[in-house]
Amino acid sequence: MPRFFIRKEQIEIKENEKLIHIVGEDAHHIARALRMAVGEGVEICDMQKNLYMCTLLEFFDDKEVLARVDSEVKCDTEPENEIVLYQALAKGEKMEIIIQKAVECGATKIVPFKSERCIAKLDKKDEPKKIERWQKIAEAGAKQSGRGIIPQVFPALTFDQMIDEAKKCSLPLFCYEAEDGSTIKSALRGAEDKSTIAIIIGSEGGFSVTEANKIKDAGIRSVGLGKRILRCETASAFALACIVYENEL
Repeated sequence: MPRFFIRKEQIEIKENEKLIHIVGEDAHHIARALRMAVGEGVEICDMQKNLYMCTLLEFFDDKEVLARVDSEVKCDTEPENEIVLYQALAKGEKMEIIIQKAVECGATKIVPFKSERCIAKLDKKDEPKKIERWQKIAEAGAKQSGRGIIPQVFPALTFDQMIDEAKKCSLPLFCYEAEDGSTIKSALRGAEDKSTIAIIIGSEGGFSVTEANKIKDAGIRSVGLGKRILRCETASAFALACIVYENEL
């Protein structure tokens, strides 16, 4: 069943019925791409982890679709812990793959950052369009994987800004290929508070020794990702999958 996301203000109570106004690109998608009809069902999330099972009632061209809420439940697809992915900028389509897979694997926020060995460059003039595209990829991934929220993709941070933000999380983890002792498993099992988990992942060139030391000097724990070297577009999904396994499976 197709899933869509709305804001609270799109919900209306009328004559003891809860109605939802689906507008914009979603309305167009329902009417034109999916060619749905009155009486068919859709799932709608309100970005507050509430899931509504709805029946389509009326079409207003392809600009608005009115749906009736038949039942509602708490969305059970969201991780108990907030997981923030701090991802060094990757080149070309790699960043898009990283965002898509991170959303599927349970990341709640995705924060790009610039590091010394980043091949990709993000021009200030082009950044708003990039973020807009990445956000659409996150939304598509959220719909496809049955998420209860659309994870937000933030503007890129500098390396120092990334450290300052990540260390505020209750369990910040630095995924580093030179780490052969500490693991994600040991970090999670030993943590008293893991309500907000930060995962820091490098770009194609990884991190310089200076950068790695700076992250660890900030009190962020270094963890390894196994015996093999992973591509940057693999590492984030792998790390998130490890967290999901420990916390959910």
